[in-house]
Amino acid sequence: MHAIVLQLSPLPYLMRTIYHNIGSLQTMDDKLINSSAKAIIVEDNIITNIVDSIGEYESSDALFIDVGGRSVVPGFIDAHNHLLWSGDRFNEHNLRMQGKSYADIAKMGGGIMETVRSTQQASDQELYTIGRKRMEQALRNGTTFMEAKSGYGLSTESELRLLNLVHNLKKEATLPSLHSTWMGAHAVTSEHTYSSYTDEILSDQLPAILESNMAESADVFCEPGWFTIEQSEDILRSSRDGGLDLRMHIDEFADGGGGELAAELNVRTADHAHHTPLDTRIKMRDAGVMTGFLPGTPYCNGDQWPDFSLAKEHNIPFSLATDFNPNCYTNSLPFIGSLAVQRNGMTPYDALYCITRQAAISTPRSDGLEHGIIRVGAVANFNILTSRHWESWCMTPSSSPVHSVCLEGQHIEF
Repeated sequence: MHAIVLQLSPLPYLMRTIYHNIGSLQTMDDKLINSSAKAIIVEDNIITNIVDSIGEYESSDALFIDVGGRSVVPGFIDAHNHLLWSGDRFNEHNLRMQGKSYADIAKMGGGIMETVRSTQQASDQELYTIGRKRMEQALRNGTTFMEAKSGYGLSTESELRLLNLVHNLKKEATLPSLHSTWMGAHAVTSEHTYSSYTDEILSDQLPAILESNMAESADVFCEPGWFTIEQSEDILRSSRDGGLDLRMHIDEFADGGGGELAAELNVRTADHAHHTPLDTRIKMRDAGVMTGFLPGTPYCNGDQWPDFSLAKEHNIPFSLATDFNPNCYTNSLPFIGSLAVQRNGMTPYDALYCITRQAAISTPRSDGLEHGIIRVGAVANFNILTSRHWESWCMTPSSSPVHSVCLEGQHIEF
């Protein structure tokens, strides 16, 4: 089988670009739901107007892009992505079918540590190329902004290397923008216990991460059998003291109390949360914590789905994201949308809200620009779909629904 090479072809970038002849426009702006507007005016990388007619602009010096009656939606935001790692663990699904748990596989030398070994053996150039290809794939599926976690280094030197590669990938103009998350607290290598590694993180790794100024957020795998509540709290509080935003992995396999800690610390987002009890979810809601549901993970592992309807009933805010990693190998937010809509009864609007407006809250831009929405003043990140119906964004699980992308004001065709 031959690999499919994605060719990104940015059109000439002018100060003003006018996207016109739009079919349905879903802005995700409460004031412009299902807007009848037919054109979006972009200057540099900002949306400056949304209009019904381009008459006043026809004589202007601008690049005119005829959308051809296709629908337009905001650029998708992947709020939980383990971007940089090498190797694969596709054999582990067969082990799970034989009754082995995630923890069992880890004790056998598989799991996260298998990926850590492969990642440490890969060169910088190999990892950079891997990351770039994955970002190209994500963009082809409509992702214009994504989180990039470290976490497959598990030493000061290796974690800094991964963050430096993410820092360099941020400079790629025709790829999604990145939010950099340090996740040194992902697991432990064989020479450490969780206690000794936590001490090393606090005394050596975290200070080095802070000095590098390459991370925007810190994340901890707070789960029974991994980092305890006390260890997670120490790492998170020290990270916040150093100026990092806080994220958590919680309750993926069992209710381990991670949600209670997330609420106590008012972290920005607490993800997975498959087994978080309702009363704790409500505490998280009241503390301003976003719940990050990752339906691709139970899909890949054969576990239960998150209870989206119960969360909505209790006004619990949540985002949706890919959780791209060796055990959940999808960089397609439209596929995640398909799982939510076509298998879990969410509406296309609600699912789109989760990967745009909600994801923008949990994964903000470092420049402060608004994203995940199409309105005047927001960054010019939006998707032109292949269909005239905006609902198509989550209806093609085996292929991308995206025809082309406006990325930071640049038009990119595939």
